[in-house]
Amino acid sequence: MKILVNPDKKIWKKELARPVQKTKDIEKIVKPIMKKVKRQGDKALRKFAFEYDHVEIDSIMVDPMEIKNAGKQVDKALKDAIKTAKSNIEKFHKLQESPPLSTEIMQGVTCMRRSVAIQKVGLYVPGGTAPLFSTVLMLGIPAKLAGCEEIILCTPPDQKGQVHPAILYAAKLIGISKVIKAGGAQAIAALAYGTESVPRVDKIFGPGNQYVTAAKQIAAKKGVAIDMPAGPSEVLVYADETAIPAFVAADLLSQAEHGADSQVILVSPSEKVVDKIIVEVNDQLEHLPRQKTARKALENSLAVVIEDMDIALELINEYAPEHLIINIKEEDKAVKGIINAGSVFIGNFTPESAGDYASGTNHTLPTNGYARSYSGVSLDSFVKKITYQKITEEGLRALGPVIEVMAENEQLMAHKQAVSIRLNYLDKENK
Repeated sequence: MKILVNPDKKIWKKELARPVQKTKDIEKIVKPIMKKVKRQGDKALRKFAFEYDHVEIDSIMVDPMEIKNAGKQVDKALKDAIKTAKSNIEKFHKLQESPPLSTEIMQGVTCMRRSVAIQKVGLYVPGGTAPLFSTVLMLGIPAKLAGCEEIILCTPPDQKGQVHPAILYAAKLIGISKVIKAGGAQAIAALAYGTESVPRVDKIFGPGNQYVTAAKQIAAKKGVAIDMPAGPSEVLVYADETAIPAFVAADLLSQAEHGADSQVILVSPSEKVVDKIIVEVNDQLEHLPRQKTARKALENSLAVVIEDMDIALELINEYAPEHLIINIKEEDKAVKGIINAGSVFIGNFTPESAGDYASGTNHTLPTNGYARSYSGVSLDSFVKKITYQKITEEGLRALGPVIEVMAENEQLMAHKQAVSIRLNYLDKENK
């Protein structure tokens, strides 16, 4: 990892740049894929499965019996772990339910709001280098709690043309029955346009690589909503001498192993702390099964020494990390100073892995600096907020003249007339 000591603010943006390809270059690859899926439907999905996943598939959709029997192929310890995670995620997301709101704003004028589920949603679950069954829980549970009528899950097949049984078990556990064998940009295209086997959805959810992210952004331009531009994973750890170096190193590597395009950042007030952590990173790296991937990610990563906490927090907020671990003595001050982060993990005994799997919060989070303006996935992501109003005769008499004056001054006379015609009617009725 490259080390910077009290770097000038002028170089922050350059040094903290994410390892991403140019958007135009990615779109040149993604757009033709999406066009083929739009034109050729399932045929294109089969073609891309052969080209990218190196497998010939007969049926695009997973057989319902395969989903039903998936649990037989999953170890009991894993099934128990998935059940515990499901329970925790359900508890936290159920608390996010918003009750209907209704209030009389002024006499005779009542305003209301209620949450309504998005009818058709598509969930993308990466499965390339690892089967992310946890993402099934993170997306499927709030979709079910929200009451979405149709939930379509897309995930790439393995080289035998099958979906990992843990993914299918998690889907069955939360009641998802439509699982599509498709990954990458082609899966997003199928959800955006629809095919013979894949219904067109109203909103697409899920993390993925840069190609998946680009496909989601293209889909958004075509009228299909997306959760956020969630690309390669990242973590920033803010650690001082109170942090246990081995813990910090493990947290950095937990994100580095996600993919070669992942990025990890270490921020500390002390060079000695940084040196100890890097020694631990190198030691632990040697024992990782995904060492090659993590090593590549570390090449894009950085350690920054900043002695002043206020400046350190400014840098962290500028970077706006997907995952932020705060492991310093003055943790309360640091937590209060954070305004840009996807999810925050506090203290020596709160690994980022907890949020990834089972603490209850959602792990689908904004990356690439989007935490400045996006939230992570929540129950709210799966609903729309519809507002209502009801005005009585008395209410219109009180509010009507206000509307008339405002409409006239905006020179929108039909708007004014919509009120005036009613007030005139009421005047005649009362004569």
